[in-house]
Amino acid sequence: MADADLVIGGVAVSPGQTTKIQLEMPPLYTATNMSIPVYVKRGKRPGPTMFVSAAIHGDELNGIEIVARLIRSKSIERMRGTLIAVPMVNVYGVLNQSRYLPDRRDLNRCFPGSKKGSLAARLAHLFFTEVVCKCDVGIDLHTGAIHRSNIPQIRANLDDEEVMEMAKAFGVPVVLNADIRDGSLRQAASEAGVKMLLYEAGQALRYDEFSVRAGVKGVINTMRHLGMLNKRKSKGHDIQRFIAHQSGWVRASESGFVTHLAQLGDHVEKGDRLAVIADPFGEPQATIICPAEGVVIGKQNIPLAQEGEAIYHVAYFSRAEAVAEHVELLQDSLVPTEQAVSE
Repeated sequence: MADADLVIGGVAVSPGQTTKIQLEMPPLYTATNMSIPVYVKRGKRPGPTMFVSAAIHGDELNGIEIVARLIRSKSIERMRGTLIAVPMVNVYGVLNQSRYLPDRRDLNRCFPGSKKGSLAARLAHLFFTEVVCKCDVGIDLHTGAIHRSNIPQIRANLDDEEVMEMAKAFGVPVVLNADIRDGSLRQAASEAGVKMLLYEAGQALRYDEFSVRAGVKGVINTMRHLGMLNKRKSKGHDIQRFIAHQSGWVRASESGFVTHLAQLGDHVEKGDRLAVIADPFGEPQATIICPAEGVVIGKQNIPLAQEGEAIYHVAYFSRAEAVAEHVELLQDSLVPTEQAVSE
């Protein structure tokens, strides 16, 4: 981006300036004003413009903490280019501790939105035009849905060479070549020429220290890759990146109560017993069997299952055992012992 003023929500931000902006949203029916909080930091030297967004789904809170730690990090004090950090996009959902908007729509199926459409369409349009379209690259932060957990992973269109390099730079072992869904922010950003990663880690309505630390480190790694921050030699373990071109959910064959045998990050092989489903009297009714070798990258947490319900998300790798080892290495390097959330 050139050294001209960047304007967001009618507020001009010059190179070398840091500011916080409130993007006005439609108010609540109680006449309570609503706004999207936006943090903008512009380096004195030119460079890419990157957005980092969280809580497009209002119950996915890890990203809020990732953004909070990122903007307080000393690592970004002398950055080049521009960082636009949005700790919560779906403010309505955060207030209600809900994935969805008050109109029950999923915001991540409503992009690029419309100025005169539904509430979801208007919010999507506001965020897309005021933030996303003014950026070169972006990272959108997510967690698993309610009662589901994900290990830290990047999902992206790896057919795009620049996106592939960003995904590798982020620095988590699991990288998925994920299809782009209609109406998603990734789809709209791609069509607008904005290179984007989606980071998935943790579960809804919970902070997870491993997921948060991996997210903060990953964003900073990506900024270094883009030239926004000076590169430096990595300390500790050399975490390898593994690309999965296919993943799938393993589903319950019977309804009942689930006892998990496999956990997040486990290396699993074809034929392994992942879980046992029992009736209310404790009598086993079915065993969930792994269909192919891979790594458990997501799982249901609640021990109740209806027939056909997704229980485990398994990503398929040619070197699945190595992936599991590097997931463990990453966790050990970021959270080696029990520590307080505040550093």
